[in-house]
Amino acid sequence: MTPQKLLDYCIEEINHLSKGDVFLVRDLFKGYEWVKFPLAVRITLGTLFMNYANNHNTVKPLEKSKQGQQRYEKL
Repeated sequence: MTPQKLLDYCIEEINHLSKGDVFLVRDLFKGYEWVKFPLAVRITLGTLFMNYANNHNTVKPLEKSKQGQQRYEKL
């Protein structure tokens, strides 16, 4: 699956979250799905999702987690 298709999936999954939910991009996938994606795809998806968050009013970036992963809040 391409990073763009994964981004489309993430955008669809956001609809299942409640306002105020805090999440990581990886939380939008089942654990066994996320670990199967190559690292380069996960990094690209993270960049695409951050760009989406900065240009839409559905999620907002928060501080990074202790592990350095970007956190988001559903608006």
